[in-house]
Amino acid sequence: MIQQDTIKLFEEKQVRTIWNEDKEKWYISIVDAIEVLTQSDRPRKYWSDLKAKLKKEGSEVSEKIGQLKMQAPDGKMRLTDVANTEQLFRLIQSIPSPKAEPFKLWLATLAKERLDEMQDPEISIDRALKQYLELGYSQNWINQRLKSIEIRKELTDEWKDRGVKEGLEFATLTDIITKTWADKTTKEYKILKGLKKENLRDNMTNTELILNMLAEASTKDISQATNPENLNESKKIAKQGGNVAKIAKEELEAKTGKKVVTDLNYKKILENKK
Repeated sequence: MIQQDTIKLFEEKQVRTIWNEDKEKWYISIVDAIEVLTQSDRPRKYWSDLKAKLKKEGSEVSEKIGQLKMQAPDGKMRLTDVANTEQLFRLIQSIPSPKAEPFKLWLATLAKERLDEMQDPEISIDRALKQYLELGYSQNWINQRLKSIEIRKELTDEWKDRGVKEGLEFATLTDIITKTWADKTTKEYKILKGLKKENLRDNMTNTELILNMLAEASTKDISQATNPENLNESKKIAKQGGNVAKIAKEELEAKTGKKVVTDLNYKKILENKK
């Protein structure tokens, strides 16, 4: 079963999704959907109460809900209740919300978008570009971000070739890279920037993005040159790749007298521009 994790936006709110290529279906985080629809600050509690209500009413919808691993706010991959689009349409009927109809239309576009992207990969790039522009990012930052996606993909492809498993092992190596160059794990980095579900890279400055790309590109290049045979060897390479960016960061900080890793997130950056 081939799955691809992604974050989709509904009215600037992030919704975790997974595309299952075997079944050709989207699976959407129910908690994220409920948070969007209800604006509740306790969407997990809302979902727990709704499941109990549906079960009491004899509905089979909640019983058919599955779980998949998705990235949690702390950066770790955790099992999360998910629904395909058909199941989510049925669940929405039980959630009173003025956003129900717009959300249904949003769901209906997901499958079509994915099929279009499979036929022409440039569509996904154009869509990402438009999405970032709508959120207020600069063209220069967007160019860096799209390049960082390409570099990340090259690195994860290299890891797969070396037998590294998606999920926990990917997260472990990523943490080593980040900890080495930024002196913070992914979780610590997100806490510094005041992030929860938001993507860390989407909240990096240009300089942070460039150094993170350097760390990941260096890790990929060193891995290809040395051919690691197991996870422990890949961990050593992750540290070496991160160290390349660390040296560059320290030299830049010495020249400018300013810290590269900061608490700036994209909202603060946009506010500073106003």
